[in-house]
Amino acid sequence: MRAHAIGLVAPSGCLTHRRIADRAARFFARRGWRVQAGESVFAREMRFAGCDDLRASDLQRFATDRSLDVVLAARGGYGLSRILDRLDFAAIARAGRILVGYSDFTAFNLALLAKTGAVSFQGPAATDFAAERPDRYTIDQFFATIENRRHALTFEAEGPDLSVRGTLWGGNLALVCALLATPYFPRVRGGILFLEDVNEAAYAIERMLLQLAHAGVLGRQRAIVLGAFDPVKPMPNDDGYDLAAAIARVRAAVPVPVVTGLPFGHVPRKATLPVGAAAKLVVRDGAAELAFSGHPTLN
Repeated sequence: MRAHAIGLVAPSGCLTHRRIADRAARFFARRGWRVQAGESVFAREMRFAGCDDLRASDLQRFATDRSLDVVLAARGGYGLSRILDRLDFAAIARAGRILVGYSDFTAFNLALLAKTGAVSFQGPAATDFAAERPDRYTIDQFFATIENRRHALTFEAEGPDLSVRGTLWGGNLALVCALLATPYFPRVRGGILFLEDVNEAAYAIERMLLQLAHAGVLGRQRAIVLGAFDPVKPMPNDDGYDLAAAIARVRAAVPVPVVTGLPFGHVPRKATLPVGAAAKLVVRDGAAELAFSGHPTLN
C-alpha cells in the first residue's frame, strides 16, 4: 500500500513564517505521509500568499492532483473571494480529493457546494498541525473524519431538545454573508447550518445573523448550530449587551432551533466538518450528537 500524500496550499493570506509549513510537513512526515507544498505557501504579495494567478493555479493544480489524498489550506486570512471565478469547480469535484481548511476557506467550501454539490471540509489548517503541541481533540477528529465513512461527535450544547436530519453546511459567518446573492452561495433547504467567527463585536454577529434571517436563509434550515465566536470585541456603549444577548435576539427572530456549543472555530480545539454531507443532529438534555456520512475518505 502506498503512503498517503498531502498537499499544502495557501489560497488566501500569506504565512508569516516559513517554519509553519515546515512544522506541518514534519507532523505528517512522522506519520509516514508524503508531503508536497505549493509555491503559494512560500510566496507573498502584500497580505496575500502571492498574486491571484499563483494562488488560483496552485489550488486548482493541487485540488485535481489524484496523487494527493488530502489538500490542506495553510491558513485563512483573505483572498479566496478574489479567485473563485478562476477555478474549475467541475474538475475539482471530479477529482474527489479531501479538501480541508477553515475561516476564509469557507468561500471555497460554499462555492464548490453551490457549483457542483461536492463535499469539502471545514477543519484544521496547516497552522494547527504546526503548533508546538497540536490539540489532541483536533488531531483525533481530523483523522477520524477522513478515515471513516460515518463519524459522530458529541458536545455539550445549549438549545432545545431536537432530532433533525439535513445537509451539513456553513463555516465562517462573515464569509457566508459575503457570498449571499452570488453564484457561489448554495441554496440549501432543510439543512443543518453551522457558523463561527472571531474578533467581531456582539452587535456585528447579531447583524450578520439577522441578515441571513432576513434573506430567508435561516428560516429554510432545520437547525442553526453555533461554534466559537471568542474573542468578541467589547464596545464602550454595550452596557450589558453581549454575545448571549445577541444570540437570544436571533433565537426570538427565527422559527428554527438555535444550538450553541459546537467545538469549532478560530480556536485550537476544533472538529472537522464535511460541508455538503448528510447529517443528523440530536440534542437531549444539554448533550448533542452530530453525525455525518457520505463524505470523501482515505478509504
